[in-house]
Order: sequence, then C-alpha cells, then structure tokens
Amino acid sequence: MCKGLATLPATCMKSAKDIKHKIGFLLHKPEVPPDKEQIKEKTNIAKRVSPADVEKWKLSFNNLMNSEAGRTVFTTFLKAEFSQENLEFWKACEKYKMSAPKNMAGKAKQIYDQYIAADALNEVNLDSATREETRQNLSNAGPFCFDNAQQKIFTLMEKDSYRRFLYSKLIQDLSPLPTTTTQLSALEKRGGMRGCSESGGA
Repeated sequence: MCKGLATLPATCMKSAKDIKHKIGFLLHKPEVPPDKEQIKEKTNIAKRVSPADVEKWKLSFNNLMNSEAGRTVFTTFLKAEFSQENLEFWKACEKYKMSAPKNMAGKAKQIYDQYIAADALNEVNLDSATREETRQNLSNAGPFCFDNAQQKIFTLMEKDSYRRFLYSKLIQDLSPLPTTTTQLSALEKRGGMRGCSESGGA
C-alpha cells in the first residue's frame, strides 16, 4: 500500500471499498428487459392519452404538470430514470396543502423525514440553505411550509428531466410529431416556475 493511502483514516478506507464494490456490482449487473407490468402500464397509457394531449404537454412543463394523465406519463418516465422521488415529493407537497390545519405538523414531519432530511429514504436534490429553511419551518408548519423546496424541485424537473422526457422513446411513441429544437428554444426563453397547483384536467 502506498504511503498516502496508509495515512487515511480507517473510515475513509472502508467507504472507498464500499464504493468500489458498488461500482463493480453495477458494471456486472445484466440489463433487465421490460417486465410484463411495464409493458402493460405503457399500453394503458397509450389508450388514455390522445395526440392532442401530448402536443399540449410539449408546449410547457406547466401543461404537463397540470394534467393528471401527463403526470402519470411523466412518472413512468421518471421511474425508468430512477428519479421518481422528485415528482412524488411535489405531489406530496400539493396534498399537504389540502390537509386540515390540525394535521399539518405531523404530515410536514413525515414529508421532511422521507424526502428532505439527510439520508432520507427518497431524498431529493436540494441545497443546504433550502433544507435548513424547511427544517425551521417545521416548528410552525403551515400551508406554505414546503413552498420554497417544492419550487426548487419543480424547476429542477423542468430544466432537467422534462428536457429528456421530450426526446424519450415514451413520448415519441405517444406523439405523431417529433419534438423540435424550436419548441425547446421556446421553453428556454420562458423558463422558471409558473405555479404549483395540481389539476385533474388533461
């Protein structure tokens, strides 16, 4: 062992070995073909979605998020990317806002522990300042407890996952027209968050 590695604390060496083992496992993990449930889910989506719906979703992320069918399709895409926790957190925040005031403190703690706390089971990607602000909001949990964190995740999905979603095989299979660079340029110009209200319409 080189002298530099020998001087590292034992905890660092253990972490490095754990990472090495995980990388080795992923490299040797065989690709799993789509199972029957995934195929069935995509088939059901295709039956419920019209080409007009898809073209509307391609115009803006808000159109997608304000559509129940759109969120369902987007969830399917996020699951394939192993990043569905972002949308799940967004939906949990929307549901939280409709809670009775007497139940908000308990539900806020559950959402924080599941999505925001360090090493949370479904941890979302938030900066430390937003995490701390949200943690402090728990002491006086109200309807706006997660507003800043929810907006950050909305914007993250809009600028990242949504862009890939527009070019995904899933959305191309549902749309008769390909996504154009003009559409993406328009999205870049609009940018930002338009709102967080959940709607049941398509």
